[in-house]
Amino acid sequence: MKHISVFDMLKIGVGPSSSHTLGPWRAAQEFVQELKDKDIFHQTTDIQVELYGSLSLTGKGHATDLAIMLGLSGKDPVTIPIDEIDTTIGHINTRQYLELGGEKAIPFLPEQIHFKRDFLPYHANGMRFCATMGNEEIYQSTFYSIGGGFITKESDEQIVDLSENDNFPYPTASSENIIQQTVKYGLSISQLVLENERSVRSKEEIHSQLDAIWAVMLESIYLGCHTEGFLPGGLMVRRRAFDMYQKLKNPKNQYQNHAEWIKSIRNTKMNYREIFKWVSTFAIAVNEVNASLGRVVTAPTNGSSGVIPSVILFYLAIENHKAGNDEIRKFLLTAGVIGSIFKRNATISAAMGGCQAEIGVSSAMAAAGLTELRGGTPRQCLNAAEIAMEHHLGLTCDPIKGLVQIPCIERNAMGAIKAINASELALETNPEHVKVSLDNVIETMWQTAKDMNSKYKETSEGGLAVSVKIVDC
Repeated sequence: MKHISVFDMLKIGVGPSSSHTLGPWRAAQEFVQELKDKDIFHQTTDIQVELYGSLSLTGKGHATDLAIMLGLSGKDPVTIPIDEIDTTIGHINTRQYLELGGEKAIPFLPEQIHFKRDFLPYHANGMRFCATMGNEEIYQSTFYSIGGGFITKESDEQIVDLSENDNFPYPTASSENIIQQTVKYGLSISQLVLENERSVRSKEEIHSQLDAIWAVMLESIYLGCHTEGFLPGGLMVRRRAFDMYQKLKNPKNQYQNHAEWIKSIRNTKMNYREIFKWVSTFAIAVNEVNASLGRVVTAPTNGSSGVIPSVILFYLAIENHKAGNDEIRKFLLTAGVIGSIFKRNATISAAMGGCQAEIGVSSAMAAAGLTELRGGTPRQCLNAAEIAMEHHLGLTCDPIKGLVQIPCIERNAMGAIKAINASELALETNPEHVKVSLDNVIETMWQTAKDMNSKYKETSEGGLAVSVKIVDC
């Protein structure tokens, strides 16, 4: 792959899954655009969709079918009002047609999305779109959702990278690259990444986009902390972030907006146990929003979207009360490039690597970002990422009923706590004494992913997904 932007790793979208919701949604949009590009859009009378492998096995629980219908309807996951999702799906179900690309009404039933249990050769998350024209001519395209909302396309037996990013001036394909560049130019990791991003967009654009990412992250924490009830999907999982927050907050603190809310947390008495509870509450809040088809940021995936926001808010609200936008931007730049190394050299797809590829990677990203804000050197930042991932190696993906709820939500809290601890350990370590590099652990993670039995890779065919009976829930 070409070099990957921070804004590829941190995408704004709708839950519950980047690979099973956001990726198929983007693939459906891409397919509609193909029909237009080939001048067959207005001749299209029928659409059939086939889901393969992990997309089929857990697709209902991950709302893959809903995402595809929304994508075919011309809705965008970044901008669609959340309350419009149910309305659009309801109209398709009752009227039995959809507005293809938001422009052309064609008959459509949910049964036109077919769940195939077999796997396509390239990736566990395969999907095939088939359009029939009025003259009965058929056009089809095969896509793969490869984690984090990334998609690739199968074309003439070749896999086409749909990324539009050009190569960056400073190589960051490995941790060794990053060390070489930061030493050579005397830059921190965030400064190095900023220079790369400035080769394709202005500094003002970079800051604006980073601020927009943080705004969505913060809103997801806030919304999760202020919403009670049960999560959708049939397991009747009770939201916990609301109850946890009610116990932690100081009832005397009043607030009207996000800034005042953060200030109210800063004014709350903290002890050791409460700090852990706050971090867990932040992480769980995000992933309860994600599980409810809410708007979150892939970091690097939807299933792991709570780790990075919770660690950032921990730093802002608990550790450094003077921190602001500059620190948030540095954190996101550093975290983003760490995620890109995993993406390039291993995987961020649970369907390919288990949950180590999601929570493990997000914990590594957060550990590096936090370490930079704490004054760590580039080597210490990379060591923090290595420590965080090393202690997630082998983590399986076994969602009960295919829902991004159990054990996924709690795992975000665990990943956030591990990230903070990894940062502490790295800062107390002389990098010259480190025996395992980040590149070492990424290589090990990828080998572990390849050795892992497929039933532990987001198929709901092993682990908690089968040992816990639905009737028990």
